[in-house]
Amino acid sequence: MAPMLLLYLHGFNSSPNSFKAQQMADFLALHHPDISIEIPDLSAYPQLAWLQIQAIVARYPDHQLGVVGSSLGGYYATKVNQVFHCPAVIINPAVKPYELLVDFLGENTNPYTENTFTLGEEHIDELRALDCPVLVKPETIWALLQTDDEVLDYKQATAKYNAAKLTIEQGGDHAFIGFERYLSDILTFLAFK
Repeated sequence: MAPMLLLYLHGFNSSPNSFKAQQMADFLALHHPDISIEIPDLSAYPQLAWLQIQAIVARYPDHQLGVVGSSLGGYYATKVNQVFHCPAVIINPAVKPYELLVDFLGENTNPYTENTFTLGEEHIDELRALDCPVLVKPETIWALLQTDDEVLDYKQATAKYNAAKLTIEQGGDHAFIGFERYLSDILTFLAFK
């Protein structure tokens, strides 16, 4: 069996130290140390973030790849799924981040890293260029959604991923309360166990 790589992609204005990313890393370290994990500190600039992702995948040419992404990371994970033909689990994914992030044009500060960055219209265009309007093999995607997400409208995700595996929980929030309940099932979906 090929060695395994789980790529975890955090959301906008988040970091590798996000709670879900660390839950995933801790779970693998404790229960599945044979599975490698990469949690890149993604650039706030979409094209640079995509180049980071491609570079990581290129470093593991012989590995079986699975990707998990939250929020904007779910948008990127969908692109990884489509380009690299690997299973993806997306948590409260951003479906049209190029519409949402116009509210962040100008200077921003990442609350985790305290790095400042300036978003311009060109970055909105970069996001739009990464969109996957038609999903090939949607059955290789599992979307975990909570209806009380205060940042994103979960109905956008149910519409886009209607042919994928969907788990819709009433209540919750954008961070996805109780994510740890799914860690083992995520590995099964990614065909890691």
